Amino acid sequence: MQKNQFTIASFYKFKKIANPQKLQNLLKEFCQFNKLKGTILIAQEGINANVSGFDTSIKNFKKKLIDLGFTSLEIKLSYYPIMPFNRLKIKIKKEIITFCNTELDVEKNTAKFVSPENWNKLIQKKDIHIIDVRNDYESKMGTFSNSKKTNTKNFNEFKRYIKENLTNYKYDKIAMFCTGGIRCEKASSYMLKLGFKNLYQLQGGILKYLETVQKSNSNWKGECFIFDNRVSVKNEMKKGSYDLCHGCRMPINKKDKLSTKFEEGVTCSYCYGNLTTEKKKKLRERNRQIGIAKKRGLYNPYIRYSTSDYK
Repeated sequence: MQKNQFTIASFYKFKKIANPQKLQNLLKEFCQFNKLKGTILIAQEGINANVSGFDTSIKNFKKKLIDLGFTSLEIKLSYYPIMPFNRLKIKIKKEIITFCNTELDVEKNTAKFVSPENWNKLIQKKDIHIIDVRNDYESKMGTFSNSKKTNTKNFNEFKRYIKENLTNYKYDKIAMFCTGGIRCEKASSYMLKLGFKNLYQLQGGILKYLETVQKSNSNWKGECFIFDNRVSVKNEMKKGSYDLCHGCRMPINKKDKLSTKFEEGVTCSYCYGNLTTEKKKKLRERNRQIGIAKKRGLYNPYIRYSTSDYK
């Protein structure tokens, strides 16, 4: 880790949680005291988190989780000079990754894990189907060579993709990947329940691959969408070129910003014709308030803070 950077920790764990409310209260108190920001989802099936703070606070957070019984956590770490989250959100959900409330025992029944170091060898085999489990806007930004895109708008639609495209391949080798691994674990558990026999998944997801595999040996092409203010990362976990449209939350690149429908912090070509006049007015006012806060040195949750501002 370099000086003057925030540590960003991404992880999940399928583990039965008897009292999600109690865990929520414990983590809320801990994160607030240690000035951690990000999103933590808790359900009876486990935990899913993306948080950021000073390196010492992240290390203490990991120790806290181990004390609470979350052992053998695989945490993906990255670093950025600007706080990538606007606030702390800890929510209790029915599922830590929504998949139509399907009853699955993901903790005990999921696809075989393939380490990032062995992933290239697996996907170069001719007798394997490589499936990008993510949504269409994510896969358009980047993916692995020779992978099949599902063209889904959300994870729930992956069930339909399985039924329409994979049903005849239950005995074939299928390798799946997603951002951090959580969608593959749940999808593969569902597929095993349907009778699929030879399923593999990238351990730690794309993020662990980008963190572990050097660019010179990488089979990753493009950038990877992530769920924080960095928007995208590329090989060796370097910040990508994408930003986020505040009108529709779609990732946009330099070409998108050249459109006459793009207005900084308000609209892009994806949402220009869909946003109401009132919505655009509110977004412009938010931009104005951010500008005022910056000039006067006032707090605003949407200001990008460096480590020196955060102390």
